[in-house]
Amino acid sequence: MDEEGTLSPFVYWAQTDATITLRIELRNVQSPQVELEDQQLSFSAVGHGAQGEKKYGFTLHLLRPIDTESSRYRVLERNVEFSLNKVHVEFWPRLLEDSKKPAWLKIDFDKWTHEEDLSDEARDINDDFPGLYEKMQAEELGWPSKRESLKKVYLFLYNLWQFVGFLYLTVVTCTRYLKNGQDSMAGTYAAVGWMMRLCLITQLLEVLHPMVGYTRGPVFTSLVQVGGRGVIFFCLIEGEERMQTKPVIFYLFLVWSIIELVRYPYYMLRVYDVDNGFITWLRYTLWIPLYPLGFILEGVIIIRSIPYFEETGKFSVSLPNSLNFGFYFPNVLRIYILIFFFPAMYKMMSHMYQQRKQKLQIRPRTKKLQ
Repeated sequence: MDEEGTLSPFVYWAQTDATITLRIELRNVQSPQVELEDQQLSFSAVGHGAQGEKKYGFTLHLLRPIDTESSRYRVLERNVEFSLNKVHVEFWPRLLEDSKKPAWLKIDFDKWTHEEDLSDEARDINDDFPGLYEKMQAEELGWPSKRESLKKVYLFLYNLWQFVGFLYLTVVTCTRYLKNGQDSMAGTYAAVGWMMRLCLITQLLEVLHPMVGYTRGPVFTSLVQVGGRGVIFFCLIEGEERMQTKPVIFYLFLVWSIIELVRYPYYMLRVYDVDNGFITWLRYTLWIPLYPLGFILEGVIIIRSIPYFEETGKFSVSLPNSLNFGFYFPNVLRIYILIFFFPAMYKMMSHMYQQRKQKLQIRPRTKKLQ
């Protein structure tokens, strides 16, 4: 109902560059009352509509002004038609001033064409305003646009790929451990390092996703997580063969994998707005023990890598050289551990804590007054 006690008929609208057309689905209309202002149209009448023979009415607050002098309407046997002339020749992105459209207002897709002033050839509006018809049709029918659909398919497949990759890492790592015990730890990198490499390379896309609007969230948080893992894996583990056989690699790969085995299914469901309470709880609860453990394992790798890079000089630039520039990689690792390691850990943990409160709707306890 548009007004208290008055039913609203179905109203179908279409437009050209210069006019707005309305078709009101009422038969046998009696005593129509029309009030037309610059940006408002009010209509009421007794007629046979969707609810039978009753009084129907509505008020439309238009997006742009119309010419009230030249606009016309006519009452036909099966409907009422309005032809509203626009003050400015332009294509409107929507009919109403309010972006929220009432359920009884529909787009008349059959009239989604216009005629040139000096030609009898009907043209498709989509030729003149590419993408707008598709957007309005999607909003009208509740369909996602092609771009939105492709984006969702891409995000779902990306998260599925990451889930499968880390599932492979977890299954192979655990199977080897169950079969060979602690003797399997030294060969963890040799067995699954290639898969970890693929997963981490494609995780770089997660820094780009919020930048291009594919996902929401701060770019900095994604950069810290993806960039931190990238330095640990590509520089410290792949950059030093002696580190690859250490037991800490087994534990680090396992912790990283378990975190992602919960995170990516949650993201897959959220792509299509599916909310699973158990998956959500796991996503925002398992990080509590796993994130600190992961940071500790990463810290162990950094500290144990320092003597190796002091010995080999890898990633360091020694003086003298033509650029007169020196860079000592072990000192960078020391500075990171002493200055940046704990702030980065605090930043990530605080972000996850705030997310947990929001997603699980955790409210602080308040004491009752005596």
